[in-house]
Amino acid sequence: MTVRHAACACGQLTVECEGEPVRVSICHCLDCRRRTGSAFGVQARFREEQVRPAGDAAVFVRTADSGRRVSQRFCPQCGTTVWWTLQREPGIVAVAVGAFADPGFPAPWVEVYRERRSPWAAMPALAGIESHP
Repeated sequence: MTVRHAACACGQLTVECEGEPVRVSICHCLDCRRRTGSAFGVQARFREEQVRPAGDAAVFVRTADSGRRVSQRFCPQCGTTVWWTLQREPGIVAVAVGAFADPGFPAPWVEVYRERRSPWAAMPALAGIESHP
């Protein structure tokens, strides 16, 4: 079974994910842009039982465009967001793909909020497109 390790920039906050993600997606929503400081975010979603966090995490709860809560877990030392949970998907944990620091991580197959994509941001061919998450 595949086991992947994600961590914050200082290494204090980690997540171990066992098995394959149920979804890997690129998101162009404004909250993902702000969370990453980039033009989009890339996330891997796992079932809760696949994920084992370790270390101290601070929590920031925000309201998504859907009106539901998103609870972001980040390192209180370096500020890196490592994972989050979504009220609309109980039992699912989303992990920032960049936190895996693994160039061989599976490519995204879903793109969300495509209508908000920056026109200069070229995206790979994806199997699925959702207009909203």
